[in-house]
Amino acid sequence: MKPRSFDPLKLDVEAFAREGASLEGEWPATALPRLAESAAPESDPAHWPAVTWSTRGELRTPKGGAAQVWLELSAEAQVSLTCQRCLKPVEEHLTVSRWFRFVKDEDQAAELDMDSDDDVLALARHLNLRELVEDELLLELPVVPRHEECPEPLPHANVEEDEAAEEGEARPNPFAALAALKKGTGGKA
Repeated sequence: MKPRSFDPLKLDVEAFAREGASLEGEWPATALPRLAESAAPESDPAHWPAVTWSTRGELRTPKGGAAQVWLELSAEAQVSLTCQRCLKPVEEHLTVSRWFRFVKDEDQAAELDMDSDDDVLALARHLNLRELVEDELLLELPVVPRHEECPEPLPHANVEEDEAAEEGEARPNPFAALAALKKGTGGKA
């Protein structure tokens, strides 16, 4: 019998796990619109490397229990975000490797998810694997993207003050005027 083919955009997770099947592939970053929206303004997601992914299903039967549906998901992406220090593009490598347990409904998923370290999802008729990959990659985005060392010197807010200090100009000390006031000289130093 020929093995069944599975569509990653309409994946029957239960049948996929029952057969112990696996899938792999890649999608252009533009096929994941929410991930593409995170791009630095200077970066075009169409030029990013493709998002690679793989998945496999598995049925696990614990002692004395019913069979459990599990799905392993791995994905990698290279994205260009805005560095929060220098505001220039910074390349970030995102990697996901996670197991998901599927249960019959949302209530059971919520209950088990609270009590377990496992990621628990409700078993839907069809799972859009691309959306799951995108969700997991979004969770991997750094909260504050930044270079280890910025490629250009950081802009400084007080450039004029720095230039005046470098030229050796003597700036009046604002506390000298305050001290003169306290002494009763009327602010004249």
